[in-house]
Amino acid sequence: MIANHQNPVFLRPEIAPLRLQRSDGKWLDLDGKTCAVMGIVNLTPDSFSDGGKLLDPRTALRHVETLVAQGAQLIDLGAESTRPLAQLLSAEEEWQRLFPVVSELPRLGLPAVLSIDTRHAEVAARLLDLGFRVLNLAFPQHLFSPELDSPGAARLSHLQRQRLLAGFDAIVVMHSRGTPANMRELTDYDGDLCDTVCAELSLAARMLTDDSPSLLQRIIYDPGIGFAKTAEQSLTLLRSTERLKAQLERPLLVGCSRKSLWGTLTGQPVDSRLIPSLIGAVVAAQAGASIVRVHDVAETKLALLTHAALSRGRPGS
Repeated sequence: MIANHQNPVFLRPEIAPLRLQRSDGKWLDLDGKTCAVMGIVNLTPDSFSDGGKLLDPRTALRHVETLVAQGAQLIDLGAESTRPLAQLLSAEEEWQRLFPVVSELPRLGLPAVLSIDTRHAEVAARLLDLGFRVLNLAFPQHLFSPELDSPGAARLSHLQRQRLLAGFDAIVVMHSRGTPANMRELTDYDGDLCDTVCAELSLAARMLTDDSPSLLQRIIYDPGIGFAKTAEQSLTLLRSTERLKAQLERPLLVGCSRKSLWGTLTGQPVDSRLIPSLIGAVVAAQAGASIVRVHDVAETKLALLTHAALSRGRPGS
């Protein structure tokens, strides 16, 4: 896949299309040829960018409908912040935040795939019953080792975990280390950064799925921009999107919207990072990402459309 480390050539592998069922019963095919846009919906008071803005369920539901109208093909809901030093929630606390919104979503029949960003198996199971088809695991190790942050928490058996995961069309495994409390201290990587991230992602996926071939075929990888990464490390991973996809041989989700690396790079506060976020999304899409996870759906769709139009007919396209 890599011709050599001095002048690498990345051959994009043929990846079987991944079919995700939308809330309206139709399908979204991740075919590796186009990049889908995932809109972020944070039902949190403490997320780094938009915490507290969607605490009213009616406001949150309107926001979901707006993102879909703007062109979001996936909607990713979360109720627990994963920013550095964020306060972790119990499964029941997370569910209390989610329920007023997720209980109403099925009746809307939206033309978008519903994704849940959680580390709690109990929450994932409840959302599966409500039509959520993607499980987004920011800290995948917590699903098979919940006692990492909740001493005494019960582990799922291999069979229970496989049955839970088998209900989802796709499982996003994000690269992360530790917890929000200590991930800033875990940025030392031995050897090549991309090789290490790929190795740790592959190990997490195998542990999560117990090496089940059918479940491994549902994995989408996320390099975890900003999670246990310095700004320079995050930039390195973003510019290495094509290499990561080639090495992992699975669809790739990239989320760099409004993140702190842009603040480090530009000196701009979180609400002034639209332009670098859009450029990051375009770079990821151009390099073969199957999904970009963003706050600003309308602007991202325009940026991707413009880039696609400008790229047509160019040498090598």
